[in-house]
Amino acid sequence: MKRPLILFPLLLLHLLLGIGALYGGGMLMTDADGFGVKPEWLEHSPLWSYILPGIILFVINGVFPLFIAWGLFRKPVWHRAGLFNIYPERHWAWTYSLFSGLGLIIWINVQITMVPFFWLQPVFLAVGLLILIFTLWPGLMRYYQN
Repeated sequence: MKRPLILFPLLLLHLLLGIGALYGGGMLMTDADGFGVKPEWLEHSPLWSYILPGIILFVINGVFPLFIAWGLFRKPVWHRAGLFNIYPERHWAWTYSLFSGLGLIIWINVQITMVPFFWLQPVFLAVGLLILIFTLWPGLMRYYQN
């Protein structure tokens, strides 16, 4: 079956999200002040530093979407990757793409409640919604049917 065209913007979203989150997470872990975030933004949160959010951002919104993009593009049969696939009738990368979109939406909503408004928050909220929309596109769902 030929790859649906909607796959390519989905791959682009995962790649941009992953690369951006690797950079952002790395900066939060190593130089939060230089990254432009202020320590007082954490006053109304249970956190004392940006290290934990940096790790979460780096792994969940950085490494994970890049892994998903690879899986969506290559469609490898890898049974261990399917360990958390709650839709066994679909390829694991398709399911993880849903997880990524939902995770990004949750991440941004938590961020909105804890730190002051930043112009990238609605942008990444839209990215999360687009990931969900593209992943749930009927042609893409058929393509990733096992």
